[in-house]
Amino acid sequence: MRGNNKRPIYVDDRDRVIFCLMVQRVARKHGWRVIAYCLMETHYHLLVWVGEKGLAAGMCELNTSYARTFNVNHDRINHLFGRRYWNRHIRSEASLLNVVRYIVQNPRRAGGSKALEGYRWTSYAASIGLAFADIELARDELLAFFGRTPERAVETFRMFCSADVLASPVRWQPP
Repeated sequence: MRGNNKRPIYVDDRDRVIFCLMVQRVARKHGWRVIAYCLMETHYHLLVWVGEKGLAAGMCELNTSYARTFNVNHDRINHLFGRRYWNRHIRSEASLLNVVRYIVQNPRRAGGSKALEGYRWTSYAASIGLAFADIELARDELLAFFGRTPERAVETFRMFCSADVLASPVRWQPP
């Protein structure tokens, strides 16, 4: 989800904490399991296993409640977000894992040079056990793709995430 006219959707870490709390509330209410996330200045990525209640109502609730809160907190009016959220059904394990890698590498693609665990507002550090998650993660389910023991899974996940995202003939990142 991107800010209207690619403008910031977070002014400070307080905004990010509020957003994470809202994601957590909506995820519980709608039966989502969050696999990965990344909060950038102008947009966010959220990868979820969707529950029986679906995605649309939860995304509407999340984006509307956050936008209203943001506008009140920053004495703003009008739209915070641009277009409707973008989503895609992931059909294979390989695609799922590549989307996770794409999400956690997002700060680097935006020009960052830190190690992946150095980015505070992604799920990466929590996935490898170096930080607490800001949003409850389906960490065990994710790491199960990478190894039978927690140690091996984390090591393999780290190596996987440090590799470049494979080029794809299908563009799945919205403009």
